Amino acid sequence: MKRISIYLKLRVIGAIDTLPGPTLLSRIRQVSAMTFHDEDATPQVFTWRTIQTWLSLYKQGGVEALRSRPRADKGAHRKVSPELLREAIEQVLPDFRDTRVNKMMIYRRCIERGLLSTSTCSQTSFFRLVRTYDLLTPLDQTPNKRRLAFSKQYANEMWQMDTMFGPFMKNGRGSTQTKLIAFIDDASRVIPHGEFFFSESTENLVTCLRSAFYKRGLPQILYVDNGAIYTSAEINQICSRVGTLLCHTPVRDGAAKGKIERFFRGVRDRFLLQQLDLSSLDALNRQFTHWVENHYHTAVHGTLGMKPLDRFAMDTARLRFLDPLDANDELFFFEEERSVRKDNTFQVAARRYEAPRDLSSRKIQVRYRRGEAPDRIIVYYKGERMGAATPLNLVANDRPPALPPRP
Repeated sequence: MKRISIYLKLRVIGAIDTLPGPTLLSRIRQVSAMTFHDEDATPQVFTWRTIQTWLSLYKQGGVEALRSRPRADKGAHRKVSPELLREAIEQVLPDFRDTRVNKMMIYRRCIERGLLSTSTCSQTSFFRLVRTYDLLTPLDQTPNKRRLAFSKQYANEMWQMDTMFGPFMKNGRGSTQTKLIAFIDDASRVIPHGEFFFSESTENLVTCLRSAFYKRGLPQILYVDNGAIYTSAEINQICSRVGTLLCHTPVRDGAAKGKIERFFRGVRDRFLLQQLDLSSLDALNRQFTHWVENHYHTAVHGTLGMKPLDRFAMDTARLRFLDPLDANDELFFFEEERSVRKDNTFQVAARRYEAPRDLSSRKIQVRYRRGEAPDRIIVYYKGERMGAATPLNLVANDRPPALPPRP
């Protein structure tokens, strides 16, 4: 169902005051008989109850209350994900001689082997997911995955992001394979940021995302795959705060991010083949940044016919940048809900904090960096920033507050 834009809702509400009528309800009924056109020139007619609900929301919370909020589980499969379903199918396919085996036999075998259960995946859901994602068709033979070469018109209109396995390096007493998290701008092929880490974690992804936003601005769309770190709550929260649309590739369709994959091939063929200093992650990242800025960005791109930096600079006037402020740094904090106790304290990571204002017995939202002992916790209440929380000091609270000086 197409969502009604906030602008159209405001036009409908504004029409109530322009019509004659003795009562508010009579004017609302007159508006319900009118036809409005949305941004696509599609005629729209709304019932008087819908208009009355919009008007009530507007009076209570203003424009923000009219915004359509998507379902929290939108795009997610509540029972079984397509990835898990494909893995189950791939495990039972060798049990059959004929590759043209029907779906019912596959489903029964998955249930028999305990790979699926009727409570998490019904027969109807199994058939629907198999049909939607072509799970019984090899990826290279899927007919409905049409490939079209495309490119966005402007810089920062869309970024592609992915992770590449890098060289092995000493990590403590052992050796660990590094992971390169990188972004590429679809229009200019500029690399907003790339950094090697020892692990592919959400914390490292947020660190990389923060650096990219501060260096190259905010993208309109962030195109990622369905990996665990790319579907985490932190990434969804950050993108919603800065106004970036988070889009995911089709299931098991890595070729959909062809530009970042092509860049990774260049990293393997041109950067990693050099004599690199692999003594530390800092040394590797310094060499990678130097190669990107002084070799990749300054070389003429075969498809563009110009240097990526020159193409990126053509759209400088259209870019949105973040100022390096503490308040903007809070955009990258993880947010969750907490209950404030009657003594105006709450708990985060097994440690108690005092709310910056009197919020006892209320539900609040706290933002902080993930970690065992967050160094900075920001408290929000009903979408309004209350301030930074302070660690609970029981000894200090035992003393009476200091009296104000006498005049």
